[in-house]
Amino acid sequence: MTDRIDLRRALISVSDKGGLVEFAQALAARGVELLSTGGTAGALRNAGLDVRDVSEITGFPEMMDGRVKTLHPGVHGGLLALRDNAEHRASMEKHGIAPIDLLVVNLYPFEETVAKGAAYDDCIENIDIGGPAMIRAAAKNHAFVTTVVDVQDYDAVLAELDANGGATTLPFRKRMAQTAYARTAAYDAAVSTWMASAINEATPRRRAFAGTLAQPLRYGENPHQAAAFYTDGSARPGVATARQWQGKELSYNNINDTDAAFELVAEFTEGPAVAIIKHANPCGVARAESLEAAYRRAFDCDRTSAFGGIVALNGRLDAATARAITEIFTEVVIAPEADDEAREIFAAKKNLRLLTTGGVPDAQAGGLTFRQVAGGFLVQTRDNGHVTAADLKVVTRRQPSEAELADLMFAWTVAKHVKSNAIVYAKDRATVGIGAGQMSRVDSTRIGRRKSEDMAEALGLPGPLTEGAAVASDAFFPFADGIEALAAAGARAVIQPGGSMRDDEVIAAADRLGLAMVFTGQRHFRH
Repeated sequence: MTDRIDLRRALISVSDKGGLVEFAQALAARGVELLSTGGTAGALRNAGLDVRDVSEITGFPEMMDGRVKTLHPGVHGGLLALRDNAEHRASMEKHGIAPIDLLVVNLYPFEETVAKGAAYDDCIENIDIGGPAMIRAAAKNHAFVTTVVDVQDYDAVLAELDANGGATTLPFRKRMAQTAYARTAAYDAAVSTWMASAINEATPRRRAFAGTLAQPLRYGENPHQAAAFYTDGSARPGVATARQWQGKELSYNNINDTDAAFELVAEFTEGPAVAIIKHANPCGVARAESLEAAYRRAFDCDRTSAFGGIVALNGRLDAATARAITEIFTEVVIAPEADDEAREIFAAKKNLRLLTTGGVPDAQAGGLTFRQVAGGFLVQTRDNGHVTAADLKVVTRRQPSEAELADLMFAWTVAKHVKSNAIVYAKDRATVGIGAGQMSRVDSTRIGRRKSEDMAEALGLPGPLTEGAAVASDAFFPFADGIEALAAAGARAVIQPGGSMRDDEVIAAADRLGLAMVFTGQRHFRH
């Protein structure tokens, strides 16, 4: 391989024309001949640049609504020819093929077209064919050709030319080739994922996932782990779309916890709601008439764990709520919006990160989640399961009261976002005890009660806060001992999926202890 390749001829064909004219002018000023197609060529000519149409090289006009224009040996021979191979040079001379030293291509906006909800045929027409073919050809021949697929790399190309007397170096071309192949891989992944959805194929034979680097991270879950944050192009409101107003960059754990917090409050579409998250589990969640009140009630569930936590709000952050949040150390606050006074209050807390997203994600929208395991990865649809009061089945002699039913529904919503085994105690639309991530469901019930006792003592209140609470369990109770533990904590109503072999025993225990219990028929494991 030759290290330095003088850049004499460039083929430019782009969908995103941002920075195009300035880049092409800089190339022309360095003596680079410009080849182009269709709208790109027109834009360059309008800017006064001398451009040669690809159709002059191929001998064919663009045809079939632009589907066919660059798929020709005159183009691909110029991209693929090995300049140090005598047979390749002879073929180029015989067939009048000139070398192309730089390919600049960004693809039809397929991902954007899908994101806008375009019709099937429109999506099909935005699948680029010639672009990926040229990119792959140029990247394969990076020994001699520089490939550019991102507008953000224009300046890097010009800097490389300036540093090397109008040439590019092999290490630079290798980096550009890697970026190029990653782009075509991501593009094909987007197309295949869309097609699987379009034909309602839940388990296609092959799955591909791709992302675009949003930011390198200082480290991963622990300092010895390297990490980075990638976005998937879905534009789901949340940490990936957020604007950060202040504070140092987010860490791996910050991003993970912030996502968990915002997805939780997104479940509540009627009225202000606040969630406080620590290590991906809620330590307090509440609804109220104002965000400030909701925050204070969420905070009172577990003040100890809330220190250094993540706070998510489902409405516009105001000054009163901002002042309440700054009473303790908080890592991150995420909200759809924040008013000027709230931002000013936070500005005095340099270590607090404020994120605004411009919206709240749809908790009932579809989508996929995946996680890696040794030798592969697991893929499933997002847990967008939702039940209403009409879906519940009362299985005990005692019916839940209207107030208990409201708290049951609230607790059930929160339990969906708590690591299994999950037990959530709630009262007056606020959590008062949470037991998360235990191997035994009974242990989760006891932990939730114990934390409520600790908070009652801290607040100077009598007895556990769980007295009179409604309780949600993310999965069924396999034995009656869980119900007995809830009754001992003062719970009065229970919501759970049902489906245990011992449901009759569990129901009998609830009746014996005077609890109301409803079944949802839906489970919410979260691992």
